[in-house]
Amino acid sequence: MSLAHPDLAGTGALVRFALRRDRLRLPLWVALGAGLVASQSVSSQTLYDSPVALAAYRASVGSNAATIAFAGPPVGLDTVAGAVAFEISASVMLAAALMAMFTTGRHTRADEEAGRTELVRSARVGRHAPLVAAVVVSSLACVATALAIGLVATATGLPVLGSFLLGASVGACGLVFTGIAAVAAQVSESTRSTYGLVGALFGVAFVLRAAGDINGSRLSWASPVGWAQAVHPFSDNRWFPLLLCLVATGALVAVAMTLLDHRDLGSGLLPARPGPPTAGWLLSSPLGLAVRLQRGALIAWTVSLALLGAVYGGVGEAVETLFADNPQAQIFFPGTSSAGLVDAYLATIFAFEALLAAAFAVSSVLRARAEEASGRAEPVLATATSRSAWLGGHVTVALLGSALLIAASGACTALVRAVATGEGSAFGRLFAASLAYVPAVWVLAGVTVALFGLVPRAAAGLAWGMVAYVLVVTMLARGLDWPAWVDDLSPISWTPLAPIESWTASAAAGLGAVAVGLLAVGFGAFLHRDLSTG
Repeated sequence: MSLAHPDLAGTGALVRFALRRDRLRLPLWVALGAGLVASQSVSSQTLYDSPVALAAYRASVGSNAATIAFAGPPVGLDTVAGAVAFEISASVMLAAALMAMFTTGRHTRADEEAGRTELVRSARVGRHAPLVAAVVVSSLACVATALAIGLVATATGLPVLGSFLLGASVGACGLVFTGIAAVAAQVSESTRSTYGLVGALFGVAFVLRAAGDINGSRLSWASPVGWAQAVHPFSDNRWFPLLLCLVATGALVAVAMTLLDHRDLGSGLLPARPGPPTAGWLLSSPLGLAVRLQRGALIAWTVSLALLGAVYGGVGEAVETLFADNPQAQIFFPGTSSAGLVDAYLATIFAFEALLAAAFAVSSVLRARAEEASGRAEPVLATATSRSAWLGGHVTVALLGSALLIAASGACTALVRAVATGEGSAFGRLFAASLAYVPAVWVLAGVTVALFGLVPRAAAGLAWGMVAYVLVVTMLARGLDWPAWVDDLSPISWTPLAPIESWTASAAAGLGAVAVGLLAVGFGAFLHRDLSTG
């Protein structure tokens, strides 16, 4: 079907418009993927700077089921470049899949749900144009990510061919999930359902790939993540899995266009389940409404972080063997000593898990902004519900939900570690250490609430930019010897590195006071501004 076809009329204009709308979002996604690869390349070349260190690494992770389940097939581990691909490919592919999901969903189902597609279609715009434009924009972002990864990997000293194949494998994974998101947008009737379906399919694909790689079976070929990782950059350098991803993407987009022709605008092939005739007790309060709106996301985040915590706990067994004789580990694991290497590793892991919990807290607070911008908050506030109670419901979910995520991931990490060592007392010590990051996460939630109250239209971009800043600082500032003030701007840096440092009540109280102050600013500003305005 050519672009001159009536069903594709206006596609070019919609592509330009979508790129204009995402002029900030997409560069941040591309920078995230490239930054992760650059960080991993620099750290791996520092850590495995000798044949002995590389051999110890290969012996440690090559047969570790937990590491393989999380990272991918243990190939190419005889070179530092292969170790980079092994350690970072799964994380960057997840980022690419999320980028594709959010980009495609935003310009298809989200626009349709908000009524924007109906307005656009009232002009000389073809039926397929919005869908094709969304796919084109997401595909361009995947290509840009692939090129950026190839360039930064080459710039950090990795082989050119393998670098661009690594980028191509990440981009190909994003393309497949662009197609999956396009199909899900036709099946589901809401944006949340679309994202939930794509997220569930990614989880299934990841589990299939992990099971296949652990057992050395062909099961990994049932997963698009497995296809992308089968490229084996820096080792076999295979091209044919990329073709498989491209064929699958084309087929999925064709299916999405066919499904689009068999449904009405604004509806999905699977209609929303009708609700009960009367509201239940959960919807009798603003807090209950917020819980109902966010319970699906909270459950998904909790399960995901619990599984991730279990994987990280299992990897801890290999850390001491891997880095015991490597002095460079001190750069990346602060406070490292021969006796506390595993604790230093776990301190880093707890900080990373806290960052993921902070991402949930930010998204949870921003759900209030989405309700306001869509006009759904106004009917609720037209009742006896006060503004403070309405916003307080969403903020309560953000604060308690993020604490739950930290507790779930920390408990699983501590439990797996305690079982591996046979020390029952390790569970309580490590679980308590993971909870030390709760006040820092609440500070990030407080910043988001303040932004929501003061600058609602810019709140999402600024809040996610803050999360990206804290992530980069936490992961890179110490290793790259950045100025101290850069690290001091992150609330994570004010949290003791438990379990290698003692938890202090003063640090928790200080962060808690900052969080309370930020919440007060946000609530005060929201009470005195108009709805849906900047």
